[in-house]
Amino acid sequence: MKKTNPLHTACTMKVKFSHVNLISRNWRSLADFYVAVFDCKPKPPERDLSGLWLNKLTGLNKSQIKGIHLLLPGYDSDGPTLEIFEYNQNIKNYKKNINVEGFGHIAFAVENVEEKLKLLLKHGGSTVGELIEADITGVGRISVVYARDPEGNIIEIQKWV
Repeated sequence: MKKTNPLHTACTMKVKFSHVNLISRNWRSLADFYVAVFDCKPKPPERDLSGLWLNKLTGLNKSQIKGIHLLLPGYDSDGPTLEIFEYNQNIKNYKKNINVEGFGHIAFAVENVEEKLKLLLKHGGSTVGELIEADITGVGRISVVYARDPEGNIIEIQKWV
């Protein structure tokens, strides 16, 4: 008799990736950065959320969220988004490091890593490490750099060559 692993049991419910959220000091400025550097597109409407329902959802009192969803490049209007929100009472994250547990970075595949990095730097971003090329066994050769947006969030810029 074949044993089934409960972790591998098929689920009949469909699942679709929706969005990644960034909490920002200035949502408009950060959204402008992702539009200018990575060709993200605003997906209206802008959000201005508050009320009892939001307090219950977040576990915060008198919470208010402002922001927008940005369509990620390479997808149509139904694709995943980058949700950039600003709370009325943000808590500062002073040091975002590449090796901190939890979400580490977002990644964009580009045609030219060096040119995209230059554009990122022009728009107020910075580097984490160096732009490198490396062979990844069983996968191929990659040109890649880790960088930061103007608020310190880490971005991987990559091209498989």
